[in-house]
Amino acid sequence: MAKATGSIILVVEDEEQTREYFVATLAADDTVQRVHKASTFDEGLAHLFAEAPDVMLVDLGLPDGSGIDLIRFAREHSPGTLCMVITALGDEASIFGALEAGALGYLLKSEGPEDLRQAVAQLLAGGAPISPGIASHLLRRFADPIDSSGTRAKNSGLTGRETEALELIVKGCTYQEVAGAMGITRNTATSHIRSIYRKLEVRSRGEAVYEAISKGIVQVDEQD
Repeated sequence: MAKATGSIILVVEDEEQTREYFVATLAADDTVQRVHKASTFDEGLAHLFAEAPDVMLVDLGLPDGSGIDLIRFAREHSPGTLCMVITALGDEASIFGALEAGALGYLLKSEGPEDLRQAVAQLLAGGAPISPGIASHLLRRFADPIDSSGTRAKNSGLTGRETEALELIVKGCTYQEVAGAMGITRNTATSHIRSIYRKLEVRSRGEAVYEAISKGIVQVDEQD
């Protein structure tokens, strides 16, 4: 009975063995109602049209199209679907292309089964799961971003509390965790985050994280 109210997940992966592994791993979670699978860009589109899933896990290198384009399509036509990349590609172009398209998480295929299940749970709770290797890459790339005048970028008009909330978002905190850390209600935290999105001119958590790091709006410490 528990699965009747669980989440619906779509896995888009062209390599059969890997696809079946992801499906089996996620289907074993009692909080998951159904796991659909697709091996191509077109099959992924068909599933998005037929039944907008709660979560879409997508590989970037599909045989008939780009996973990034599929993420962009989902954001525009299935806004309730939370998109997360799961791929072997960890290069800068892939990472930022996916985040700009609307991905809310980015995992490497080397992650274990429990890491995968936890990442989906975090995504559904409002988090932004990112593999440690990808996070380290982001921090190295934007350890000390500067603008064209040679100084650190300004905070785009964010208030102190909004900047504090944005720092927590960058760390992967859920809305509830942001509220708890700041000592405010979840509704107030949500209000801050909506204001952040408006001021940064973004539409997703992934885009907000990208803007925060790339423009130096929040300070980040590179982890060892």
